[in-house]
Amino acid sequence: MCWRVGTVPPSHNRGFAALPPAVARLAGALNAELVAAEARRAEQVPSPDSMHLYFQGLAWLNKGRNPGNVAQARRFFDRSLIADPENIDALVGSARVDALEGGYSFVPDPRAALAAAEVKLIKALSSVADHALGQMCLEYVCIATKRAAQGIAECEHALALDRNLVNAHSLVGLGKIFVGRAEETEAHVVEALRLSPRDSLAYLWMTNAGLAKLHLGSWEEAVAWCRRAIEAKRSHPNAHFWLAAAITNLDQRDEARTAVQVGLALNPSFTVSRARAAWTAMSDDPTYLAGLEPVFEGLRMVKRRVGSVSRAACKRR
Repeated sequence: MCWRVGTVPPSHNRGFAALPPAVARLAGALNAELVAAEARRAEQVPSPDSMHLYFQGLAWLNKGRNPGNVAQARRFFDRSLIADPENIDALVGSARVDALEGGYSFVPDPRAALAAAEVKLIKALSSVADHALGQMCLEYVCIATKRAAQGIAECEHALALDRNLVNAHSLVGLGKIFVGRAEETEAHVVEALRLSPRDSLAYLWMTNAGLAKLHLGSWEEAVAWCRRAIEAKRSHPNAHFWLAAAITNLDQRDEARTAVQVGLALNPSFTVSRARAAWTAMSDDPTYLAGLEPVFEGLRMVKRRVGSVSRAACKRR
């Protein structure tokens, strides 16, 4: 079951609250700065409590979605839950880590990670039904587990109540890829960026726009979106991998090899076979599945060249 986002009174909703557009634009940019400030203060506390540890975990997530940062975030969220098992924010944080590890194939069994995230999120939302971050994460899990249509519907309901919900726009855009309507993704990303151009998560939205363009075979546009994402946050491995796939399809193999090398430095455990299996398992839509093939075939070709160059370099040494 996916819980509906944004169905509680705005005064009680801790992340999807209705905000004037100007305030909404500032909120996304300031959030990461405030979290970082809280985390720095928490580092100076001799005996950190559960919330001190929670903010440190959140700060690690904000540094970028790669395995090292996510693992550090898990460590702090787990410690936070040990300090206070009733800390719902920490429980949601732990679930976000599971969802990221599953959604980005950071672990050998992505589906198990997504299932673990869902269990934690349902538990958290059973205690605090209006936990907006928990709601948002659960919608992401729905989208990544063959329930994209349901996740999209929940987010669209929230948007009918408040068009300024940037995270709902971004999730709808992502979900459209999984239901074979990637041509609609860009409009949602553009709207999210209009509402919150300096948002700390904007690089993720841009990466999703790049992925949508890959599904459509619009290689030049995919390159443009992926480069924008990398400029916004260079520590996100998928932006580098999708860039490599796009550039490979434009026959710019040397630049594609460089992009893959950067991506592998950020996510050394990445393999095309694992990623292909994980992304294929996220949707049964035939248009979506067909759109994956040129993405992973491009990555397979360039990654093979990266491996050949690496082996040759080792032999020379």
